[in-house]
Amino acid sequence: MINKNPYIPIPMKVIKIIDEVDTRDIKTFRLSFLNKEDEASFKYLPGQFAELSIYGKGESPIGIASSPTEKGYIEFTVMRMGTVVPGTVTSALHDLDEGAQIGIRGPLGNSWPIEFLEKKNVVVVGGGFAFTTLRSLVNYILHEDNRKRFGEITVIYGARNPGLLLYKNELAAWQKRSDIKTIITVDKGDESWQGREGFVPAVCKEIAPSPQNAVTVICGPPVMIRFTLPVFFELGFSKENILTSLEMRMKCGIGKCGRCNVGYKYVCSDGPVFSLADLEELLRDFATYK
Repeated sequence: MINKNPYIPIPMKVIKIIDEVDTRDIKTFRLSFLNKEDEASFKYLPGQFAELSIYGKGESPIGIASSPTEKGYIEFTVMRMGTVVPGTVTSALHDLDEGAQIGIRGPLGNSWPIEFLEKKNVVVVGGGFAFTTLRSLVNYILHEDNRKRFGEITVIYGARNPGLLLYKNELAAWQKRSDIKTIITVDKGDESWQGREGFVPAVCKEIAPSPQNAVTVICGPPVMIRFTLPVFFELGFSKENILTSLEMRMKCGIGKCGRCNVGYKYVCSDGPVFSLADLEELLRDFATYK
């Protein structure tokens, strides 16, 4: 449900800031609503996003990292963008302290197709920073009110090194559960790393999830997606059953600026979630992933 006036941000308070990675350039911001009416009307599903605004700095579209099953707050995991010329909004966010007030517009866009995923096996594949809305989806599925609605759950998540893995405590908790298969990999481990090493596409090929009654949800760096898609085609997954998010193409969030179009659709209003079949129809370049 979008705020009655989509241009007016909802006031929020930063109640917790979590450093996610060793480089300290990715932080999770836990926000609470200042008004109970706004909290009651902010209904979202995994995969949706919101525009985060810093007064006097601007706004930036960020995927919602928390699950709607988590009550009383919303979380966003934000990377400080830019090195030579820092991103204005993300840098301002990273400079905030707990207790600061910001604004959000949303929820915006479509979501991971929950009804389509029900009664199916779900293979979640993520890389690096692009794991945020996938984390929302996994936590939503694992909630006690929802888990029975879905089949087997497999998570394959990788980063360049152990220090760049997000949500380390949650990943460890998932690995201990019997109702989800969680595979964590890094391109290259350090001296303390006891886990798997290897690129995500190679690990997907090794794990070889079955395409029978299965859907895969993939988010990651473009190079990871480019080499992961052929693996799932070889495994027998159809383009209708491969889903991804084009969240990074977001701009205004409500289909007015026209800067996020893919073919004849706008990512912010028709997406950000699309199947490969949708994308192939919209943009013929995706036909190279046969």
